[in-house]
Amino acid sequence: MYEIFQKARGLLRGGAAVLLALALCASMPARAADVSADAGQSASTKMLVPVGHTVGIKLFSRGVLVVKLTEGDTPARDCGLQTGDVIVRCGGVGVESTEQFQSLLQGNQDASTDLQVRRDGQNLTLSVAPEQNEQGAYAIGAWIRDSMAGIGTVTFYDPETGAFGALGHGITDTDTALLMPFASGSVLPSTVKAVNPGTVGQAGELRGDFDLTCELGQLSANTTAGIFGTMAAGGELEELGEPMPVASPDEVQTGAATILANVEGDQVKEYDIEILKLLDNGDGREMLISVTDPELLEITGGIVQGMSGSPILQNGKFVGAVTHVLLNDPTKGYGIFLETMLSAGGLTGNPAA
Repeated sequence: MYEIFQKARGLLRGGAAVLLALALCASMPARAADVSADAGQSASTKMLVPVGHTVGIKLFSRGVLVVKLTEGDTPARDCGLQTGDVIVRCGGVGVESTEQFQSLLQGNQDASTDLQVRRDGQNLTLSVAPEQNEQGAYAIGAWIRDSMAGIGTVTFYDPETGAFGALGHGITDTDTALLMPFASGSVLPSTVKAVNPGTVGQAGELRGDFDLTCELGQLSANTTAGIFGTMAAGGELEELGEPMPVASPDEVQTGAATILANVEGDQVKEYDIEILKLLDNGDGREMLISVTDPELLEITGGIVQGMSGSPILQNGKFVGAVTHVLLNDPTKGYGIFLETMLSAGGLTGNPAA
């Protein structure tokens, strides 16, 4: 349910952006460039601020991700490069962006060049000989990607440490469905401008904008259970609410609950939901939930792209976050336990005062 990632690194470096909310547990490219031819206090005792406000998110990958190979006999196919590979070095030089990688290819011309590739957690070295394409540029026959940007929802903030978590799932590449390799990133102020309500068979979406020149905090990790980072003490997200105790999974019950969501402007509101079933999937689908609040149903039709990360509250405790919508019934979706997010972010050993 991450928010639409489009355009290029140039867009990510300054100015204002207007972006859409994105496919659940997936992401669209910031740009695809053609290179064708400890032990501690338990999470249940932590006190965290449930946020529920959208933020702009920009993320830069470690190396460049191969998202597609050009059809036919190409240098990329000949050397064994595969979709989903991450190119981290070219000719011994660390790869930082698509532009830099293209520049390295031009410098090497048609000479065989070693590519250090990360595949399924393993490092491989492939030898590729670029060929000139119709435009006279040296290329290997692959589409690559190095960055993403969009809008997501912050789940929690820890006023004691400045740590925050968002989304409840990772930022994945749409073409490969793989977790985007993380190098750096940040979050920025965001405002929801419009909503496309969800309908059966078609996920709705939040539409919003954010200012790329103003950063709220820095990202430190992109995991399957959310993105994580830190914000400065006294930041604007801290002012959105008071800390609440975090529920352990065995404290979560089926029945009435609420979520905090930002579906209009800068306003975060509490809406009624029902936890229909508790699951043991371990993949961000640990609660089956249903939106019951008439106001939220009127605005969004249920759960829409962009609400991923919205905090779930029950019986005075912070339970988890919204992660997915059911395409055949947008009033229903899934949630992840907050304890699962904290574990993924390495935050279970940092007790709050």
